This record gives sequence, C-alpha cells and structure tokens, in this order.
Amino acid sequence: MRISTALRAMNPLRAVTTVDAHCDLMCGVYNPAQARIEAESVHEIAKKYQDSDDETFRARCVIIKEERAELVKHHLSVLWTDYFKPNHLEEYPDLHEKFWLAIKAAGDAKKTMDPAAGEDLLAKIDEIADIFWATKGGKPDWMTS
Repeated sequence: MRISTALRAMNPLRAVTTVDAHCDLMCGVYNPAQARIEAESVHEIAKKYQDSDDETFRARCVIIKEERAELVKHHLSVLWTDYFKPNHLEEYPDLHEKFWLAIKAAGDAKKTMDPAAGEDLLAKIDEIADIFWATKGGKPDWMTS
C-alpha cells in the first residue's frame, strides 16, 4: 500500500502528497545484527531446553524459540530485499544462495530443539554480515573495539 493511500484512508478530507522511496527509510538503517541477536536467542534457548527437565519451562522454550526464529527470517528477508542491490549481486554472485540458505536454516532451527541448528544459523548469518559490512566499507568503530 502506498503511503498516500494509507493517509487518505485515515483522513479522507486531507490533501495528501504522494511520495515514493526506494526503501523503508533513508539508507543506513539496515544491519544484520538484528537477525544475529534473534539467532543467538534461538541457539541459547535450545541449549537451556536441553538442560532442563521442567516440562512447563521446556514448553515455553519451544514457543519463544519459534518466535525468535521467525524474527530471524523476517530480519534476513528485509535485509535481502531492501538493502542489497544488483551491484552487490555482481560483486557477490552467491549472495542470493547465502540468504536462501540462512532463511532456510532459520526455518530448520524453528522446527528443532537441537542447539546445532542454532550454531548453523549463526554461521550463515555471519557470512551474510561479512558481505554486508564489506559493502558498507567496513564495520563501524564501535563494533571493532
């Protein structure tokens, strides 16, 4: 839905100027860290699940881990479709495959309580993050210290 359509629906008497943008906000708001934080939760929850014999706790682990895995899929999808452009694909021809495999790994981690699935997911996100930061000219100073 275009922004103008949404604004007009909220207040049909108000004049609305149509504005088109190539992304959600000005460039610079994307970061693979969002997906990685959720993937770390997926991994840690699976480990806690394995260490517990409390069925109520384990049931909560499953629910929360599945929510976090779905968030990983969301954050990766947004990064894939909104940040990366054709020139990135020319430089990194396996980028689509890396994203597909990472999103699939998030789906796989959603289906299991094996911590190894979380480790695999984290490794795949790290591969994407390396490419992301290379396209941005390197990690910001606060990430390298």
